Amino acid sequence: MEFGLLDQIIFAAYALLIVGIGLYVSRGKGDSSEGYFLADKSLPWWAIGASLIAANISAEQFIGMSGSGFAIGLAIASYEWMAAITLLLVGKFFLPIFINKGLYTIPEFIEVRYGSNLKTILAVFWICLFVFVNLTSVLYLGATALDTIMGAGDGSFFIYAIIGLAFFAAAYSLYGGLSAVAWTDVVQVVLLIIGGLITTFIALSHVTEDGGVISGMVAVYEEVPEKFSMILDKGEIITPNGKDAWWDLPGLAVLIGGLWVANLYYWGFNQYIIQRTLAAKSLRESQKGIILAGFLKLIVPLIVVIPGIIAFVMNTGPDGTISQSFTDASFFSGNGNIINDNAAPWLIQEFVPAGLKGLVLAALAAAIVSSVASMLNSTATIFTMDIYKPYFGKASSEKKLVTVGRLSATIALVIAVILAPQLNNLGQVFQYIQEYTGVVSPGILAVFMLGLFWKKTTNKAAIYGVLASIPIALFFKIGPNGWIDNPIFVTLPFMHQMMYTWILTMLLMISISLAENKGRDHEKGIELSSKLFKTGPAFNIGAFAILLIVTMLYAMFW
Repeated sequence: MEFGLLDQIIFAAYALLIVGIGLYVSRGKGDSSEGYFLADKSLPWWAIGASLIAANISAEQFIGMSGSGFAIGLAIASYEWMAAITLLLVGKFFLPIFINKGLYTIPEFIEVRYGSNLKTILAVFWICLFVFVNLTSVLYLGATALDTIMGAGDGSFFIYAIIGLAFFAAAYSLYGGLSAVAWTDVVQVVLLIIGGLITTFIALSHVTEDGGVISGMVAVYEEVPEKFSMILDKGEIITPNGKDAWWDLPGLAVLIGGLWVANLYYWGFNQYIIQRTLAAKSLRESQKGIILAGFLKLIVPLIVVIPGIIAFVMNTGPDGTISQSFTDASFFSGNGNIINDNAAPWLIQEFVPAGLKGLVLAALAAAIVSSVASMLNSTATIFTMDIYKPYFGKASSEKKLVTVGRLSATIALVIAVILAPQLNNLGQVFQYIQEYTGVVSPGILAVFMLGLFWKKTTNKAAIYGVLASIPIALFFKIGPNGWIDNPIFVTLPFMHQMMYTWILTMLLMISISLAENKGRDHEKGIELSSKLFKTGPAFNIGAFAILLIVTMLYAMFW
């Protein structure tokens, strides 16, 4: 099906609506750093919850997680369902401390708890991560999808898509800051959920001859029941490219192992996610936003994982395998590798009719653009508040700080646009991002967890810990399953690598802290009290409901 005139009109209307809202709500927000970077701390709970999900759900999920659904199945949904529980921990135990300290940025907490030298190290790291991994991968995945849907799927539209997405995000986020990002996210999240559900339901209606959605879901489950297993055994799922899926999702590690490292780092200490919670009217408002985000996370697999499984069923032959003889040619790269991440674009291109295709494409663009805008705003915030202001512009006016933020975000976007085309032929990009972020996340998580909850942790221990965590992670990474075939190195799934790196880093930090301070509390240790962590009825009831639903989901699909 072609991307017709009606689809183009719908998509253009969406783009104009988002840019218009972004520019309207950001009037006057460029006059102060708090207005530009934290939306004058005025966000209500429903805007926070919507913005958290819009920032999170991007091409990385819409395209990358659908690709992992195609390759692995429902087990990849652990990233979403366990994230719902992680959000509860963030709202209960992390946010009260962050908001109590009046933070602009996550690196600022490092300065408050440890010192300025470690803050600068981590600020530089996060800027590099946002630019070279997050922004680049989101633009690449988004452009790949748009090339498949709007172009011929041969790469001819790819560069134009990257540039178009970049300009779209820049059109309102560079001018309006967090206000523009957060308020447009309310519209974006509604669009991406509706558009995602449309794709899922239409795809299911094409599975069986009777065109029923329920019968389609039953047929998919009966065709590939192994794809609905949440806790994988070794050898249970072999991906189309011949990899044992257990290496990506090693059994119980998704419940009690390394997935906690990935989720706590991402949801608790990732600037472009946590920034909108710091912009809340109050702590209670922020916590209610966390609950809304938790409920939304529970339905995300329906729009980003199930379509991948459907695409797999539609493209398998009688023997249950993917082959060029009966699988759509767009699923194969030039060297014959299977492109798992083409699952969602293929479904949209093949089955979504004219008119609705424009709406679905708007949903996909919403997922991409909202994440790009969030990353740009967070990059600008960290650079301006944690690097430029303390080292180069202590006497800068508020307007000067906003100008620096806009310039730094522009430079970051230009670099990402240049690098994005280099990510070709990565296979499961979602898994690639998780795996390589996992090299650095355990050390940072250790620094934050001990900094928050153990008053004896010293600045020196944190610096040595975060620096030592990289070689520790690389020791696990370069073993026989990684880069070097030598018996001195162990072979571990990357989730185990993250967990062991986190534990070893914390043990190192504890040892250094005890040796340095002879068991005394550090002068910057945080005083905690039960009153600080007291939550309201709305949070408590919502948290109980989320825990109950997640328990039921794992019981059903174990």
